[in-house]
Amino acid sequence: MTSPAGNRRRQRSTRIVVAGCLILLAALAVAGTVAAGSWPLLVAAAFAAVVLGGAALRIAQTEVMATRRDAARDRAEQAQAYAALTETRVAENVEFAAEMTGTLARRDATVARLEKRLGDAASELAEARRELADAHQEATEAQRLADRLGARLADAEERAGQAVVRVAELEAELDVLSTQVHALEAHARAQARRPA
Repeated sequence: MTSPAGNRRRQRSTRIVVAGCLILLAALAVAGTVAAGSWPLLVAAAFAAVVLGGAALRIAQTEVMATRRDAARDRAEQAQAYAALTETRVAENVEFAAEMTGTLARRDATVARLEKRLGDAASELAEARRELADAHQEATEAQRLADRLGARLADAEERAGQAVVRVAELEAELDVLSTQVHALEAHARAQARRPA
């Protein structure tokens, strides 16, 4: 559908160009005969200019009519598309109403089931309370285990602190030894430079 519209547009613009060329040709013919100065040729050129102008007018009229026809066809297609869209929307509304009726029926059934389940919920609540008591007992045992692990963690942290202090001491000793090694190397280089 895109390419025919493109072809029509090219054809129409060609029509307008042809009409313009005919008018230009008529103007050139009249101007040429005026320059020639011959009355019979001027009359013939004027007659040809009128004929060419009429042809250009006819081509332009054909273009306008084609444009109007295409616009009317487009409007008719739009009207048909809107009618189809309206039919689709009406069908969707009917379907939606049926769906909502079904949803309400299902919701009523769900309410009835929930009212029945409310009675069952009391027994589930009692069971949950028993499970909560068991969980509380397990939590107490877990707290005791956490206390023991906390004590072990504190001991491990203390040992880690001591290790950090020892590492710092070793690093200090390493720095002293490095300084001594550098001093000895410097002394040895100085001895090696001294003439014997």
